[in-house]
Amino acid sequence: MSDDHTHVQEFFTARAADWDRRFPDDGPAYAAAVAELGLREGARVLDAGCGTGRALPPLRAAVGPSGTVLGADLTPAMLREAARAGRGHDGVLLLTDVSALPLRSGSLDAVFAAGLIAHLPHPAENLRELARVARPGGVLALFHPIGRAALAARQGRSITPDDLRAEPNLRPLLAGPGWRMTSYVDEDARFLALAVRAG
Repeated sequence: MSDDHTHVQEFFTARAADWDRRFPDDGPAYAAAVAELGLREGARVLDAGCGTGRALPPLRAAVGPSGTVLGADLTPAMLREAARAGRGHDGVLLLTDVSALPLRSGSLDAVFAAGLIAHLPHPAENLRELARVARPGGVLALFHPIGRAALAARQGRSITPDDLRAEPNLRPLLAGPGWRMTSYVDEDARFLALAVRAG
């Protein structure tokens, strides 16, 4: 396992047990972001870097009982918390790296990724892997329940020009692996960038 993976696992393992209690009011923001994916009954969707699985219930509600919901995360402790919270009933929990997903190419209608991009060791390569598993026309949602400025303030830092989530940086980062950004919102209450898989 690379040092990047070890660092991510250590970061989230230390926070897993308290994660949902630290952010108890995020549910409506997750549900609203999932709604913007426009998922249909029977759709196949991946929550990439699912953590404690907070997106899994709204994803399951969106695709219905005939749909497929997968939650993939690198950190066993986060998946244990997802299972403990009962979110394994809403989707299949996979312990896996989003840079090498055990999924067929073009097998998904959508990918939801909350807070993921800041933790990707190789963003362009990792976004290419997400593009690989999405069908042409499939949708990617890069989401965070608070915007860039609010997140920076929470962490006691300032936004820098090299922030991957800044629109001028994110648009070409997505385009390289085959995503076309269709909308971008960065407000205090949420961050949501939607992209469509070219094909």
